[in-house]
Amino acid sequence: MRAQPQASHYVGGSYLESQSGTPFDSLYPATGEVIARIVSADDAIVDAAIKSAKEGQKVWAATPPAERGRILRRTAEILREKNRELSILETLDTGKPLQETLIADAASGADCLEYYGGLAATLTGEHIELGGAFAYTKREPLGICFGIGAWNYPIQIACWKAAPALVCGNAMIFKPSEVTPLSALKLAEAFSEAGLPDGVFNVLQGFGDVGAKMVAHPDIAKVSLTGSVPTGAKVAALAGEHLKKTTLELGGKSPLIIFDDADIENAISAAINANFYSTGQICSNGTRVFVHSGIKEEFLKRLAERTKTAILGDPLDEATSIGPLVSRQQLDKVMHYLKVGQNEGARLVCGGNAAKVDSFPDGYFVEPTVFADVSDDMTIAREEIFGPVLSVLDFDDETDVVDRANDTEFGLAAGVFTRDIQRAHRVIDRLQAGTCWINTYNLTPIEMPFGGYKKSGIGRENGHAAIDYYSQIKSVYVEMGGVEAAF
Repeated sequence: MRAQPQASHYVGGSYLESQSGTPFDSLYPATGEVIARIVSADDAIVDAAIKSAKEGQKVWAATPPAERGRILRRTAEILREKNRELSILETLDTGKPLQETLIADAASGADCLEYYGGLAATLTGEHIELGGAFAYTKREPLGICFGIGAWNYPIQIACWKAAPALVCGNAMIFKPSEVTPLSALKLAEAFSEAGLPDGVFNVLQGFGDVGAKMVAHPDIAKVSLTGSVPTGAKVAALAGEHLKKTTLELGGKSPLIIFDDADIENAISAAINANFYSTGQICSNGTRVFVHSGIKEEFLKRLAERTKTAILGDPLDEATSIGPLVSRQQLDKVMHYLKVGQNEGARLVCGGNAAKVDSFPDGYFVEPTVFADVSDDMTIAREEIFGPVLSVLDFDDETDVVDRANDTEFGLAAGVFTRDIQRAHRVIDRLQAGTCWINTYNLTPIEMPFGGYKKSGIGRENGHAAIDYYSQIKSVYVEMGGVEAAF
């Protein structure tokens, strides 16, 4: 299978190839075969991207907001028209099942572009009456924004960063993960087809050195990263050194609390979605599933029964519900945690091994795994695994379980299952997490802000909240009378 792009980078409205960058391969996780060879950005590519972004941003900032909105909405329609093509590409690059990518990747990116396209003409300032004088505010762009993507949702993350940046009049230079470099280039094509001025959305490929060069560049006004906590700390430190504005959407070890009055089948569905969707490779996953002791064994029995019906196989077959992990490195990491969980005394309910898929002997597959009798101090309950590994912890008391749920350096997400609506809101109010759900899990509509507390991040993506992170307010005081002075 091949998915080779015309060139590695998209700059100034066309493809460019790097002449002296480091080559690297994009692999199909189901087979390990090379589907594309990419070359990281060299200094000439970086300079070209900055130059075109500066020129394009001036044109774009002068474009009426309503027209910006129309271009974003046209881009959304192009993504929808090409959804199957883009979904197949995303499956080849990430290994996620086509069953998932058809609805959760380019399609959700299109929703994001449409949403911010609709907001474009509403991003106005305010008039402030001061009695004999007045003030007004204007919302202005920052300039050139730099986005750094993660490998689990490549085109969706690119849209989540580009849409609010562009609607505010900024340009964006986006660096996808070197693990999944392909679909951001297709997004750039769609922007150009929709009429976005050249240079307003550029794509640069590369590793951490390219990212660091961009973060430190004096023409970059804002940095937005989706990634791990260690990477976020490095980006924040470098951005702080250069006084860049930052948005960081980082990792989590999120709690899903299931009370004894919950609808068990719905709660199990949520636990499955919170741990096995995208083969567990989602930052907001509810990987610590706290289950009331009164329903624990019933919960585990049905969870195991349903987990055994998961279909591991060809990611391009729409019947497949779990694909491979994204890379050999990620498979090795998950296998390490499976051994650690058993060695530390967790009870293995199901799974626990690398999965054998006959047609894909070289794929990075792992069995969806459930551990029970997990204690708060176990490694699998403390560290982010980023694989299909679900840990069930017992509880009896509401106050106690909330304290345990909050006992983590992370604070990205949390969920509560109960029929008691007062308890649901009471518990949610006490949970230290930026994105929470009641009686569901991992739904992230673009209208709802997304982001974390504590080490899970800085700032918010999506919703109206994201506008504040991609624009700046100018206040203007207008004096209508004379000006007095002491002399």
